[in-house]
Amino acid sequence: MFVAVLIFIVGYALIALEAPLKVHKSATALLMAATIWVFYIFVGDTVFSYTHFSDNFLLFKTNNPSANFLDFVSQYEMLHSIGEIAQILFFLMGAMTIVETIDHFNGFSILTEKITTNNKRKLLWILTITTFVLSMLLDNLTTAIVMCAMLRKLIPKGKVRWFYASMIIIAANIGGACSPIGDVTLLMLWMGGQITPGNLILKTLIPCIVSLIIPLIMITYKLKGNFENNGQNVVTRPDEIPPRMRDFVFFLGLGGLLFVPVFKTMTHLPPFIGMLISLAIIWSSTEHLNRKYKLKESYSCAKLLMQIDTPSILFFLGILLSVAGLQSMGFLHLFANVLTNTFNGNIYSMNLCIGLVSTIIDNVPLFAGAIGMYPLDVFPTDHDFWVFLSYCAGIGGNMLIIGSAAGVAIMGMEKIDFFWYIRKISLGALLGFLAGAGTFILLNTFVFS
Repeated sequence: MFVAVLIFIVGYALIALEAPLKVHKSATALLMAATIWVFYIFVGDTVFSYTHFSDNFLLFKTNNPSANFLDFVSQYEMLHSIGEIAQILFFLMGAMTIVETIDHFNGFSILTEKITTNNKRKLLWILTITTFVLSMLLDNLTTAIVMCAMLRKLIPKGKVRWFYASMIIIAANIGGACSPIGDVTLLMLWMGGQITPGNLILKTLIPCIVSLIIPLIMITYKLKGNFENNGQNVVTRPDEIPPRMRDFVFFLGLGGLLFVPVFKTMTHLPPFIGMLISLAIIWSSTEHLNRKYKLKESYSCAKLLMQIDTPSILFFLGILLSVAGLQSMGFLHLFANVLTNTFNGNIYSMNLCIGLVSTIIDNVPLFAGAIGMYPLDVFPTDHDFWVFLSYCAGIGGNMLIIGSAAGVAIMGMEKIDFFWYIRKISLGALLGFLAGAGTFILLNTFVFS
């Protein structure tokens, strides 16, 4: 049974050793995912017959009497997992294309022109606070992509930029953890009736700020001096891109990103549908601008789609598909049972443990497992379990760069080394996580009780 877990551990180790092995992490992730699912197919009907999927298998068998276990995995478990993962991938592709379009029309210069400081520490605080606030309005993944695109216009490529990119990851995840539209998992809880927006913000905002301040201070002391050229390395195109067109594309793109959580709230449809609508509007609008101003063909979204970071998307696919395989085998269900029994139902200890596990396992299946294991008749709406879960699982992924969707996306965009992040960033992220958790428990015990 634990062979699948061993495959997962070995795969993660190979991903972490990408630089010395010189094997791209996307190839490793895809092979890891495929191996886990093949293992599931060939041994699942005997090894996992008593795990949580048995009820689904019996239901599938009832509706398909002639079907066998192989049919169940390929037609039910695999397609169900692919459907959930595809939503995230299409969302990511749409967001990256919109950001790439804004960038190509020089739209981010509207913001970068306002940032005139050449002090490294002051710039870090400006970008961090901006990311934190923006991730509460958008979502952590979109915010991380947008801010990383801005970062490239402010700071030359190099390891100094990695510090800023890492702080963007941390701030995006923390901001997303205290907003019902800041993370897809919190949308799951909100739409499922586990949390309400007011209670979530009230109880998590201060702990989130505490968890942000600690790594921010630690990274601040690692940065000294000023940028020689104000950090600006943006190549402008004043003769090619009229200012009015630049402004139009920037605000249309930003409006399209802001439209996504509103669309989700109004329709209850998956966020990627709203992202695709926004992409379609921006695509058609820029095509019209290309014809009107007779711009080069390179400004077409059709061309820009080929410039997004496809290897990172495939890496994301491999990671999520691997975790989905472990989830289908029942490991998350087993983990939830062990968690409850080990901590005797103590919600703080249980959620702290979930937060640590979310360092290596995406928080989407963790939330899904928690929702499945603890229905509303066990923990009703706005119970402290759900609110603390939002904090722990949303922020726990900061401790490793591959522990969150935002981290995976920025790792691909900036080519941040896995072990560099562990040496330079992980300790601050861990201390911030624990300090914020302690703040939550104290406030909940003495203020909100």
